[in-house]
Amino acid sequence: MHRFYLPPNECQSGPLILRGTEAHHALHVLRLRPGEEVTVLNGTGGEFLCEVRDCHRDTVELHTLEKRDIAPLPYKITLLQAIPKGKIIEAIIQKATELGVSRIVPLLSERVATRLDDDDAKSKAEKWQHVAIEAIKQCGSAWLPSVEKPVTPAEFLARGEIFELPLIASLQPGSRHPRGYFDAFQKERNRAPESVCIWVGPEGDFTRDEVLAAENAGAKPVTLGRLVLRSETAAIYCLSFLNYELQARAENRFAA
Repeated sequence: MHRFYLPPNECQSGPLILRGTEAHHALHVLRLRPGEEVTVLNGTGGEFLCEVRDCHRDTVELHTLEKRDIAPLPYKITLLQAIPKGKIIEAIIQKATELGVSRIVPLLSERVATRLDDDDAKSKAEKWQHVAIEAIKQCGSAWLPSVEKPVTPAEFLARGEIFELPLIASLQPGSRHPRGYFDAFQKERNRAPESVCIWVGPEGDFTRDEVLAAENAGAKPVTLGRLVLRSETAAIYCLSFLNYELQARAENRFAA
């Protein structure tokens, strides 16, 4: 079934109306006709089964047949991703969305070639948020991750945000397998962490000073194995093992 996205404020009452690019896709790409059924996602847990009622020149009117409220995951993952060259960040955002992250913070670390002023940063964030929207439509997630404006690692750390388990992918000596940190957290609190962040560096890794700053703020260094991974591969690797550990522990808790 075809999926569309409408922000929550457009899904509150009355018929749902597709406009702009969503309407163009419905009318001119999919060529939907009255009577066909589609799904609308609002990005905050709402999933609407709808029937196409009317197709106009640049809008599509939908009648809601059923609304489902989809519960969020029992944990939140924040990806702190150094911006790679070119459009690779878009692929990372797409895959991160499919892997259930709740937030993506692009980082302008020292070894990142991209430099942005405030207007450029805002424009990039809006473009990247659209990538996440397209990704939830593809994978069917009812929850849309937020994609923030790019910041430097120092700017992010200055916010003083607290995560129950902050991790940083590191090539430095002393990094541990991530399961060790999960096991230690489980032993100490008798549950899995509910908020996790993972720092993923650019090609060549974060600088030593950046790693030390993150570690001093509580981030625990994790190894990704003996091989040196590209930044986009490292991001997918990290999000995969985080989901594996968190889902397995959540299932064990509910089974108990």
